[in-house]
Amino acid sequence: MKKVVLGFSGGVDSAVCARLLKDEGFEVHGLYMDNTDETAHADAVNTAEFIGIPLEVRDVHPELDERVCSRFAESYLRGETPNPCIICNPTLKFKTLLDFANEIGADNIATGHYARAENGILYKGMPSNDQSYMLCRIRREQLDRLTLPLGRFEKTQVRRLAESFELPVAHKPDSMEICFIPDKDYISWLAARAELPPAGNFVFHGEVIGRHEGIYRYTVGQRRPGLYNERKLYISAINAETNEIELALWEELFKTEVTARDFNWLCDVPEKPVRATVRVRHTKWENPPCTAYAEGDKVRIVCDEPVRAPARGQSAVLYDGSRVLGGGFIV
Repeated sequence: MKKVVLGFSGGVDSAVCARLLKDEGFEVHGLYMDNTDETAHADAVNTAEFIGIPLEVRDVHPELDERVCSRFAESYLRGETPNPCIICNPTLKFKTLLDFANEIGADNIATGHYARAENGILYKGMPSNDQSYMLCRIRREQLDRLTLPLGRFEKTQVRRLAESFELPVAHKPDSMEICFIPDKDYISWLAARAELPPAGNFVFHGEVIGRHEGIYRYTVGQRRPGLYNERKLYISAINAETNEIELALWEELFKTEVTARDFNWLCDVPEKPVRATVRVRHTKWENPPCTAYAEGDKVRIVCDEPVRAPARGQSAVLYDGSRVLGGGFIV
């Protein structure tokens, strides 16, 4: 019987994964990465016992702080818009799963992400809840051993499966917040870690038109409250060096060319320009065709149709149909 190490939070997704993997004949070992509260910990322990799988509990607070929290805070204070899950997946989550799998001689690792991993290739999940974007920086040695049982399901189907399995967490709400900021107050969280920048200027077409309350309170694409000359204005750039926020009209937010640094290819690095589609944020409605040019550790992406407000620190992810080619951080 093949062993698999499953990232097990005690939520509905990981619980259904455990049942599906057991039904496929795997010997399932749950791994709970303890970085939240006692209630979540108790849910994981109780649900693992209900399903009948062993559960390893590991405190990941030090690794989380070093590899994810610090980078998240530094990125925000540089005026970027980081995605902590994209940072966490390869450096903490999948690394911890793979380390434990090697310890116990497990062939595979698994999570409850809504995407597909087949023969070392990453694909989109179902359109309504695809999470392949969040996995763009997974390392190829991690992907080679990854299985994603929920990739062929929609969330509503998983809820129905949880009910049919009579799982105690079948109706547990989904977690929507950043796991290390459970109260969603990221400003207070940042203030506890670093000295926050002061107020500064809003600049529109080179002219100072007002004051902002601190660059860390804004993201590119966000609308500035109120009107200016009866027009809505939006954040187009955040400059940490000058402590200024540049504003633009809606139509000025759209860009045809995007550059991504530290690009993580999930295929052989192409020697020629590649036709693909690109996603510049975790949304479903924007995925235009593009041509990608590999230039060292960067990729220059020229879109057939402009994308709205690509933000520094977010990820640009390339797709060939449903296959994920890789992703890098927008500069």
